Amino acid sequence: MNTISNGLAIIEKYLAIVLMVTMTAVMALAVLFRYFLNSPLSWAGEAAVFLLTWISFIGGSLGLKYKAQASVTFLLDMTSLKTRKILLFIGYLIILIFMGIVLYYSYTWVFSSSSLSQKSNNLQIPMWIPYSAVPIGLSFAAVHILSNLSDLFRKEESK
Repeated sequence: MNTISNGLAIIEKYLAIVLMVTMTAVMALAVLFRYFLNSPLSWAGEAAVFLLTWISFIGGSLGLKYKAQASVTFLLDMTSLKTRKILLFIGYLIILIFMGIVLYYSYTWVFSSSSLSQKSNNLQIPMWIPYSAVPIGLSFAAVHILSNLSDLFRKEESK
C-alpha cells in the first residue's frame, strides 16, 4: 500500500505544480488583459475557480499523505503509546468512513446524466471535468489514509 501511495504522491506533486503554474498564468493574463489592454477575458475567472478546486483536492490529499494538517495533540501526547495508536486508528477509521460516504455520492453525482450533459458557461467544457476533482482527490486521499493506517500497524509489529 505504501508503494501505491508513494507513486500517487509523485503524480499528485507534478499535477499540483502544473495546476499552480496554469492558474498563475491565467490570472496574470486576466490582469494584463483587464487593466492594460482594456479587454477583459470572460473565461479567466471560471478557469481559475476550476483550477483552484483541483488544486485544493490534490493538495488536501497530499496533506493527508504527509500528515501535514494542523492539529492539537496536547491530549494525545499525554497518553501511552498503545492508547495513542488506538486513538489514531479510530481517527483514521472515521476519516475513511466519511470519505467512503462522500466518494459514493460524488461518483454518483459526477456520473449522473445531468452532470455528463452539462457544460460550463464560459469555457464550454463538460462539467464532469471540474466536478471530477472531488472523487479523484478523495480517492487519492483514501489511498494515503490506508497507507498511513498500514504504517501504524507496521510500526507496532516492528517493536
